[in-house]
Amino acid sequence: MTTKELYNITDAIAPKVLSDEYCQKYGAYDNSGILIDAGAPIEKVVFSLDLSDGAVQRALRENANAIVTHHPAIYGAISAIRLDDGLGEKIVNCIKNGISVIAMHLNLDGANGGIDESLQEAVLLATKTKTKPNTQMMHPLSQGGYGKAYDVNETALKAFSQNLGKALGSEKTLYYGDGERKIGRVASFCGAGVDDETLSFAKAQGADVIVSSDYKHHFIARALEMGLAVVVLTHYAAEQYGFKKFYEKVSRQTDATCYYHVDEVLL
Repeated sequence: MTTKELYNITDAIAPKVLSDEYCQKYGAYDNSGILIDAGAPIEKVVFSLDLSDGAVQRALRENANAIVTHHPAIYGAISAIRLDDGLGEKIVNCIKNGISVIAMHLNLDGANGGIDESLQEAVLLATKTKTKPNTQMMHPLSQGGYGKAYDVNETALKAFSQNLGKALGSEKTLYYGDGERKIGRVASFCGAGVDDETLSFAKAQGADVIVSSDYKHHFIARALEMGLAVVVLTHYAAEQYGFKKFYEKVSRQTDATCYYHVDEVLL
């Protein structure tokens, strides 16, 4: 299998045109797609949220010739590639060892069944909500979208935070607000999804709690002032749950041997 053939499989699940659409409609920036085509035939693939040192070393151990990530390792312009630079060293190691790199970022965030929708599924599990509720989307796309508000079974905030951490496999979930407050409506955003726009969306949609990661202090304070409880996930936990589902979909559609790498310290 070539790099392009592998990419075609991933793109069928989360089309890059969704990233392009998102950037055009909502003023974002992205760099999804084939970032390195090392040219070697691909029989083994490592999936990792990031092009981390651990992911590169896993690829080397498994003799894999491709790494598929969520976060683009090459995001902005690079003026130089040097071995004394962390990113440069990984790029050189990948090229030297015939390892291609593909990134599936905003397209996978927003795709149907993608990372943002998977976070919602984890919230439904945490609240024992068995029927998928009607969902309001903050940034709708032609397929899927980003940012969601929806009803759940009423759950106390503390229990909700703990249960969500368990569903995501993370012990680092925090909450702000009265732990006994009943949560019946949630606004959730994968990744670093909190700013003035998302807070306004959550409030306008009648959410009791906002769920995301990488909050700045003033947004936590502002959310509480607006009457919103806050649940803080690690960025890794907010996204690797959905990225693993993506890995499982791709692995079922290719003859290549697929491995899933987790950087546990970030979870």
